[in-house]
Amino acid sequence: MKIDNSVKATGNLPSGEARTRSAKETPKAQGASGGSERVELSSLSARLQQAEEAIANTPVVDSAKVDEIKQAMSQGRFKVDTDKVADGLIDSVRQMLTAQQGQASRA
Repeated sequence: MKIDNSVKATGNLPSGEARTRSAKETPKAQGASGGSERVELSSLSARLQQAEEAIANTPVVDSAKVDEIKQAMSQGRFKVDTDKVADGLIDSVRQMLTAQQGQASRA
């Protein structure tokens, strides 16, 4: 199983700080013209930002599930499905080979 965190952070700043920093820098960019520029984000953009924040605040590991498995192991109730493990390993090897073949053909 591969885990890919495809949500990219804005630099090293949390999203709220990045927005605040941009807002503070905007007046400096206006200079002597005195003009006012206004940027409006669509509702889709706002929802996307909310989704990104929700994903960032979601733990990667389900602690309750980990505790449940630990308890099952300590009590001898945890059973490993060897067929599922083997299938997963084979799938991982196939993905690696496919990726290597794709890289070799591009070179």
